[in-house]
Amino acid sequence: MTVASSQTPTVAVATATVATASGRVAGAMDARSGVYAFKGVPFAAPPVGESRWQPPQPPRPWSGVRPAGRFGPRPMQLPVFGDMNFRCDEMSEDCLTLNVWTPDPSPAARLPVLVYFYGGGFIAGNGCEPRYDGGRLAGRGLVVVTANYRLNVFGFLAHPELSAESSHGHSGNYGFLDQHAALVWVRDNIAALGGDPDRVTIAGESAGSISANAHMVSPLSARLFVAVIGSSGGLRAQPPAAPEAAEQNGLAFGQRIGAPSLAALRALPADDLLRATSGLGAHDFRGVRDGHFFPAAPPAAETGWPAARVPLMVGWNSAEMDYRMLLGNRQPTPRNYAAAVRGLYGEAAGDVLRLYPGATAAQVRQSATDLASDRFIVYSAWKWADDQRAAGAPLYRYLYAHPRPSMTPEMAGALSGLAGGIIDAAQAHAAIALPPPAEGAVHSADIEYALGNLDTNHVYAWTAEDAQVSALMQSYYANFITTGDPNGPGLPAWPRSDGGPEMQYLVWDVAPRVEAERHRERYELLDRFYRS
Repeated sequence: MTVASSQTPTVAVATATVATASGRVAGAMDARSGVYAFKGVPFAAPPVGESRWQPPQPPRPWSGVRPAGRFGPRPMQLPVFGDMNFRCDEMSEDCLTLNVWTPDPSPAARLPVLVYFYGGGFIAGNGCEPRYDGGRLAGRGLVVVTANYRLNVFGFLAHPELSAESSHGHSGNYGFLDQHAALVWVRDNIAALGGDPDRVTIAGESAGSISANAHMVSPLSARLFVAVIGSSGGLRAQPPAAPEAAEQNGLAFGQRIGAPSLAALRALPADDLLRATSGLGAHDFRGVRDGHFFPAAPPAAETGWPAARVPLMVGWNSAEMDYRMLLGNRQPTPRNYAAAVRGLYGEAAGDVLRLYPGATAAQVRQSATDLASDRFIVYSAWKWADDQRAAGAPLYRYLYAHPRPSMTPEMAGALSGLAGGIIDAAQAHAAIALPPPAEGAVHSADIEYALGNLDTNHVYAWTAEDAQVSALMQSYYANFITTGDPNGPGLPAWPRSDGGPEMQYLVWDVAPRVEAERHRERYELLDRFYRS
């Protein structure tokens, strides 16, 4: 490593040059966090041309010193979420870069490492988003990495012709394989940047959390990390599909857009291919049980997926989704709620209404919010935690319950979206019901707190209490990444959820508290529908 200072007319910036397996890169001291940042470092070759829908290949070596002062392009994606802000102007298929924040870019440091995967439903997101900035956590004696991965049709298309090309006979999972390639890069290169390749924790929120769960069950990734953090999402929220079904879905997609062959699909410009996915949802392209990244067989109903037995810290937010997900624009009345439940569950509606009762309007709002949240993401995180507990592996479960503060005066007229996004009320269609005030922590609300990035989000009027919650969460994160146990001096005790006859979990709020497991019967009921 070489450390120097580059002089501008007004400020001296410390720089650092390190040698990776592909060539030397030059990062710089981040003024906000006081750690070194290496941005836009390639961890794989560009997945373009004939490499579109191929597993990622090693990055191409370069000569000289590659500047690492700018984030790489974001993966191909449509603008679907209002809470995403990017610090990179360009979007491209050539997106397989990562970012590293480190307090000490030298091999002697041997600091614990966090690799964080962004959320966005596998259709959007980027490692350059300010809320994922790794500087503040790195300032606690860690090396933090965010990595891009292919999304939507670029990351998850399966197709019979692609399967015929594959060495293992199946296709898809390119986004997951990108993440795997990033973990391999970390294993092979992170020591040069001050990290310990034997102490890597993987983490993520929403789709990033589902990804972390996926790597726990993947035979490819099992030896590349020693601990996992999952926030609001488990693999059962988007379970991998059977290969045959995924291939037929890809074939039908190509035929629908006038590209009936793989050659025709590869010939399409990236922008045209992206536009062709407009109107499709996150589940249209998803993981595949390919017998390569994922085990070929579906998870057993009783035992779940086989998984790496490493410490897991996992949980969800108190209001992941609101009642509109069930009721739409209908009023939250007992009659409307009962009708919605019957439409979803048929003859089992009575069992659902017993556990999610709706005798009054107030009860409907709460129960419909709970049911919508559980269906959306909570059940999958609970099942992941329960599988971990059944395996007897270390488990620390939480409930994040601290709501965001009010928006700043500058954001007058803005409204919270269904899953943490922001919409302009003045531009909302008259037929769209105004969202109710959030009564808890909405989906994605925890990210800025956990990573220490409240100051990067200018939508909300952050308070001293918010800073307190953020400091608490960063401490738990840093301890867990360092030791596999979130507990430490000065922190409220957090009991392991896998110990004793009664599962306990920590409620993250201004005044953290330990509670015994509630609502297990609800999740077991939803488990029935998953199994069926």
